[in-house]
Amino acid sequence: MNTPVDVALIGGGIMSATLGMLLKQLQPDWTIEIIERLDDVAEESSNPWNNAGTGHAALCELNYTPERADGTIDASSAIKVNEQFQLSRQFWSYLVESGVLPDPTAFIAATPHMSFVWGEANVEYLRKRFEALADHPLFAGMEYSEDARTIRSWAPLLIPGRAKSEPIAATRIVSGTDVNFGALTGALVSALESEGATLRTGVAVTNLKRQRDGLWRLSLRKDIGGTPLPPLTARFVFVGAGGYALGLLQKSGIREIRGYGGFPVSGEFLRTDNPDLVAKHSAKVYGKAAVGSPPMSVPHLDLRIVDGSGSLMFGPYAGFSPKFLKTGSLVDLFASIRWHNIVPMVAAGLGNLGLVRYLVGQLAASPQKKFEELRRFVPNGQPEDWYRITAGQRVQVIKKDKKKLGVLQFGTEVVAAADGSIAGLLGASPGASTAVAIMTSLIERCFPQRLEQWTPKLTEMIPSYGSPLSDDPKKAAATIKRTSATLKLSR
Repeated sequence: MNTPVDVALIGGGIMSATLGMLLKQLQPDWTIEIIERLDDVAEESSNPWNNAGTGHAALCELNYTPERADGTIDASSAIKVNEQFQLSRQFWSYLVESGVLPDPTAFIAATPHMSFVWGEANVEYLRKRFEALADHPLFAGMEYSEDARTIRSWAPLLIPGRAKSEPIAATRIVSGTDVNFGALTGALVSALESEGATLRTGVAVTNLKRQRDGLWRLSLRKDIGGTPLPPLTARFVFVGAGGYALGLLQKSGIREIRGYGGFPVSGEFLRTDNPDLVAKHSAKVYGKAAVGSPPMSVPHLDLRIVDGSGSLMFGPYAGFSPKFLKTGSLVDLFASIRWHNIVPMVAAGLGNLGLVRYLVGQLAASPQKKFEELRRFVPNGQPEDWYRITAGQRVQVIKKDKKKLGVLQFGTEVVAAADGSIAGLLGASPGASTAVAIMTSLIERCFPQRLEQWTPKLTEMIPSYGSPLSDDPKKAAATIKRTSATLKLSR
């Protein structure tokens, strides 16, 4: 007899690992099964080379602080994202303190976050952004400079070869982080297995069906086109399958997925492992997207620390493939089309012609032109030091707007059945960094009857759960100091 599990997690990435660990802490007696179609966990978006690893806290990402029509800075999104990242830090700290996670240096490292711009208009923008954030408790310690010598001391590669007459400016926060979400995912899954969870790799979920008894029946195969396996039944299902979440939720038949579509965008980066260059750039530096370019195009020069070794990555350069995963199928985009999402998908396309032009321009750009983009950051950069890598495949959310047409959404979205028995995550950045915030909100939606019982444990694990740190500067400072010490981020 097929004994049902309490929780089935489809996909072995950071989202499933985070939700699984939260639920295991809240309800230790629940049975959990993780199903991953590849041969190991964290091989798609959570892989360190497919993920910027920024520890998105809006410390440096300028797209979170747009300039209003009156010239003032809207910092609300930056503050929200930072609050969400603080929840992740608190949860990771709890797991380290509890011995659930090993040495935190295996997955997180202190890495300054910088914003860097050039041109008078952009310098003025960054100055106003600094003034809007510098006194906020979550952005304490932010520095600002327009002095080339100071900026060179922060990030030596940015200045040599640049015209002295060019206006430049930068901000820096030394308390930024680099997060290896692949290593973190692996550690979380290993901890779950040690506490009784089951991991099945090389197994694909091909269909989901709600049975009359209320349980979900998951049809399984060895790989995608391989041998059928006995089905799995589950009381609750989370679809954390990256780009494949859309198709699986469509197969589930829940009404809530109607109208949703997806638009795939692949990413490319230039990477160098040259130790001389890596030694001169110990930061993550984000610039400003060109006027009219989408948020996904924000250029950045990142220090990446993977398995103890440093590399630099510059990008992103957009590419296009109809696949919804790097290991997906060329028919993924077309297979996702349904009668209920045709209008939203067409409307989103017509409403984002700028994105279409951006993608066409990126696809048509020569390697020389792409390298010139890097030289805007590193004027003395040499092509022989850098090589191209293909990063993760992202599927941007398309959904109905208030006019019942369609919009392209940058970010993540939880889609859940009305009864809370199944939920899935669509979208991309800043997902990984804010996984704890996303998964606690999912728990609130899917398990409302247990929330009163679970809240004391949630606040033990995540002290600021339900009470934003922004409201209490002393608590914010103390929390950041404590998590920095636990995660060995203190400088």
